[in-house]
Amino acid sequence: MTSFLRSDRSRPVAIWLFAVAALVLAMVVVGGATRLTDSGLSITQWKPVTGAVPPLSQADWQAEFGRYRQIPQYRLTNAGMSLDQFKSIYWWEWAHRLLGRLVGVAFAAPLVFFLIRQQIPRRLIWRCGLLLLLGGLQGLVGWWMVASGLAGRVSVAPERLAVHLGLAFALLGALVWTALDAWTGQARQILPSPWGRRALGLIGLIYLQILLGALVAGNDAGLVYNDWPLMNGALFPRDYAGPGFWATVAHSQGAVQLHHRLLAYGLTLAAVAMGVGAWRSRYLAEDSKLLAMAVSGAVIVQALLGIATLMAGTPIWLGILHQLTAAVVLTLAVIFAWRVRRV
Repeated sequence: MTSFLRSDRSRPVAIWLFAVAALVLAMVVVGGATRLTDSGLSITQWKPVTGAVPPLSQADWQAEFGRYRQIPQYRLTNAGMSLDQFKSIYWWEWAHRLLGRLVGVAFAAPLVFFLIRQQIPRRLIWRCGLLLLLGGLQGLVGWWMVASGLAGRVSVAPERLAVHLGLAFALLGALVWTALDAWTGQARQILPSPWGRRALGLIGLIYLQILLGALVAGNDAGLVYNDWPLMNGALFPRDYAGPGFWATVAHSQGAVQLHHRLLAYGLTLAAVAMGVGAWRSRYLAEDSKLLAMAVSGAVIVQALLGIATLMAGTPIWLGILHQLTAAVVLTLAVIFAWRVRRV
């Protein structure tokens, strides 16, 4: 076992972390489908352990449906829904929560195994512990989000949705970065070049854009202003301002869509500029240049998908693809930032 302690890298640990990252990506996709099908409030209780078992009898289904009929979403938007219709939204939310439980088990159980076997590089142990805490926090935030839609609203609070999605993407990025560290070992040298700062800055822009996209989703702002590049024929949305600052930046459909559009333009220009600059740089390795171009290309594809999704009125399949591509963009940006800081 002492050889494990001296090792600065572990391919099995890296594969485990990449696998968990793939599960988080799947959870992001299923979560997007859950939101787009308005399924997120179909399960009105939080039972971390026993909730993994779905209704098994007609009586169980009736009881679950009865609890759903008590919340505003049913009374104000889904009154008269049949039990079969309820089941169709219930299964989306159940699958989303089941994936969350699976992510927890898939991370915690191997973590204990690798710690006992002393296979995790010492410098990564604290980071794995932080990832475990972040995953647990994600579950708590998920229920905090759902709870916001059970009384006084017909959907979850947009800002809570942004926190929930933001944590998922932060977890995805941290898993990928840690997996890369586990695969290759500690860098011989951390480069003090400006490319590391530029890459991290681009990650910050991408992450902010993801949060703004969550606000668009939480406000159903993709269902309005479905022309482009104008907004109902105007440069500025007519219903931009809300009754206050927070009501504007977090709850105004016109404002959140405009902010998402404007940052998309800035992010696309920044990504293209970085890709061109990296390709022309004499100081970057060829694989770093290719990664920079991949990030630029992915950002362009994501921008075009965003426009298509908006102009099509946000169909479910396009909405899911748009969210999936956001995860791909962030992952590529993380890999690029990790790579340009190492020799």
